[in-house]
Amino acid sequence: MKNPRMFLILYPFLLAALVLSCRCDERKLHIVYMGDLPKGGDLSVSSSHHTILQTVLGSASSAKESLVYSYERSFNGFAAKLTVNEAARIAEMEGVVSVNPNRMLKLHTTRSWDFMGFTDGNLGPGLEGQVIIGLLDTGVWPEHPSFNDTGFGPPPSKWKGTCQTATNFTCNNKIIGARYYKSDNSYDDDNEAPSPRDTEGHGTHTASTAGGVELPGTSFYGLAEGVARGGARNARIAVYKVCWLTGCSNADVLKAFDDAIADGVDILSVSLGSLFPHRFFDDPIAIGSFHAMQNGILTSNSAGNSGPDPVSVVNFAPWTLTVAASTIDRKFVANLVLGNGLFLTGISINSFDLNGTSYPLVWGGDAANISIGASSDNTRTCMLESDEMNYGMLAGAIVLCENPFDAAASNIFHFNGTGVIMVDNAPQYASSYPLPATVISPDDLRKVMQYIKTTKYPVATILVGEAWKDAMAPIVVSFSSRGPSPYSPDILKPDVTAPGVDILAGWSPLAPPSFAYGDTRSGVYFNVVSGTSMSCPHATAAAAYVKAAHPDWSPAVIKSAIMTTAYVMDPSQNTDKEFAYGSGHINPAGAVDPGLVFDASAADYINLLCKQGYNTTTLRMLTGDNSTCANTTIGRAFDFNYPILSMYVEDGQEITGTFKRTVTNVGPLNSTYTATWQMPSLISVTVEPSVLEFSVVGERKSFTVTVVGPAIKQQPIMSGAVTWSDGGSRSVRTPVVVYNYNYDLGSEDSKLSKPEKKKDVLKVKKGLLHKNYRNGFIKN
Repeated sequence: MKNPRMFLILYPFLLAALVLSCRCDERKLHIVYMGDLPKGGDLSVSSSHHTILQTVLGSASSAKESLVYSYERSFNGFAAKLTVNEAARIAEMEGVVSVNPNRMLKLHTTRSWDFMGFTDGNLGPGLEGQVIIGLLDTGVWPEHPSFNDTGFGPPPSKWKGTCQTATNFTCNNKIIGARYYKSDNSYDDDNEAPSPRDTEGHGTHTASTAGGVELPGTSFYGLAEGVARGGARNARIAVYKVCWLTGCSNADVLKAFDDAIADGVDILSVSLGSLFPHRFFDDPIAIGSFHAMQNGILTSNSAGNSGPDPVSVVNFAPWTLTVAASTIDRKFVANLVLGNGLFLTGISINSFDLNGTSYPLVWGGDAANISIGASSDNTRTCMLESDEMNYGMLAGAIVLCENPFDAAASNIFHFNGTGVIMVDNAPQYASSYPLPATVISPDDLRKVMQYIKTTKYPVATILVGEAWKDAMAPIVVSFSSRGPSPYSPDILKPDVTAPGVDILAGWSPLAPPSFAYGDTRSGVYFNVVSGTSMSCPHATAAAAYVKAAHPDWSPAVIKSAIMTTAYVMDPSQNTDKEFAYGSGHINPAGAVDPGLVFDASAADYINLLCKQGYNTTTLRMLTGDNSTCANTTIGRAFDFNYPILSMYVEDGQEITGTFKRTVTNVGPLNSTYTATWQMPSLISVTVEPSVLEFSVVGERKSFTVTVVGPAIKQQPIMSGAVTWSDGGSRSVRTPVVVYNYNYDLGSEDSKLSKPEKKKDVLKVKKGLLHKNYRNGFIKN
């Protein structure tokens, strides 16, 4: 209901109707929403929830028994088992916005498509079936039901690819091509297949997200049950297996680009990248995608999972669509119940049911093997793989480990623990583990520690996971790599954000569902995974959808349509603003009718590179042709026809720049667009002309945007937008971003100290490297 106050007015009447049809003395789960978190005060949010319940229910024990969840991290509220009359009393209390009976929502696996308003997006097989999505990944499981070809005709006549049929791999009219690459010709015989077959799950997940057919009744062990579907479910799929357990070889990646372009794909999806940024001519993805662009193919790639550090985006070639990862309105929770009755809500994809049975609760710090001199400081994180931990204390126990890393869960699993409790500061995404697990906040850690220290025989249980609505979505997740671009500071990256958190899609049945070492489970056909690897195929599907509607549009035009029609993100939720989400959140339904577009040719990109300081020799390393930079003045990228206006200002310098842009009318003829703009008061913006009139489709018009302001130093990102509107349904939004840093972007010295430092951290924190491999090390 849009008006929560109206709900409060109507609630007594609703209750009266319920009395006639239900037992009003039966306690059922209700959700009490209390708005934003309180500012200041000595009373904790969860304590206030207990107080409310105690007031209504009459005793502390009843309140404790009733409370199921406390919402205390992002907003204020709680879930409790209440009768109809008790719910009505709470609804009348000061500070309560609404009280609603809990409803079992039928969440979709690709809930993300519905979340972004793309519920009915389907151009049909006649159009979508002509589009071929190429995926560079870990291959695919061809027998997966997401790739059933019932109702599909033969591949488009433009298809020139092949299907490598090693290890009984077969293609059909959905998966029309498959290749695999392994330049060193070495394989793990127990865990890898020398074929396009996916044994890791990653490639099946991305392929089904982009182009899987519609499948009802899917779930992960009963969690998130619903309908699975890809964004372009009638598109054809071609897979190029370039990633293996050891990573993705640059040589293999570049060869896959080479084949895919020649095979006739229309859109390329590349959910992989290096840990650190590389110059274009050192990056096979930048090189391959440049050639793809020359051949009319847009490459969608992942921003990387090294956030929230600035300048951490690793795929930033101007000719690609770089995708950040954001949340959807669903989160997976797993309750921790202590022996004293305290319920604590953690984040986890927990499919294990302990049936409410309590087990001994052990803090990792208490499990130090003192006989060899180990201390609690050594064992509190449970990250040790030596005799420093007292294995006897851990067997059969639920173990509290003070870190969020998968390696802790792996260790407890191998120590024969019953479950594991981990700790993270406001976790934004859930993971799956090989044993019952949940991840709690530092505040809840203190509560658990207090219980352990004051109880002779502490016990606990972890409840099976549930899917809950996340009212704060979308927010760019912390791991998503941030801009600006390290080598093209006037080209903002990432370009857009898309759903990349807790995405349930197809999986290889040979791969375990968790990334913790030693998980022996298999046979899972759907899995929940987070990463920019998951957001990338969402944007890929959006691009395929636009391509199907407009087969003659260039890669730059498709990219422009996606960027200028993106949903505006809330900057208060992401302080790094456009560095986190680019133009905004993809809106596939709106992208097919953008009104005006910004086009760019290969020659425009070459001119950009020349102005950015590339000489003829280095440029040819990227382009592979005879391009030259003769008679080109090195300077800013203000005249490059990009859908974002980005200005890097050196520390202490004044804000001054004029952007020249050209738009093409792809909407109705006889259209008039009027510009409006908004920026922080510190900055002045002028648009000339401010009205553009078009008489035919395909007509081009140019305009300039002048941005001026005082000298700035150590100034956080400042942003606004210029929006062209036709007075109807079409609005063409181009963000305007001004920023500065005190180091020289683009220099060899700024490859940046932060990533190099992070590299050292990876070496010393056991388990973090494995986690980064899973979320962003090579495969994003």
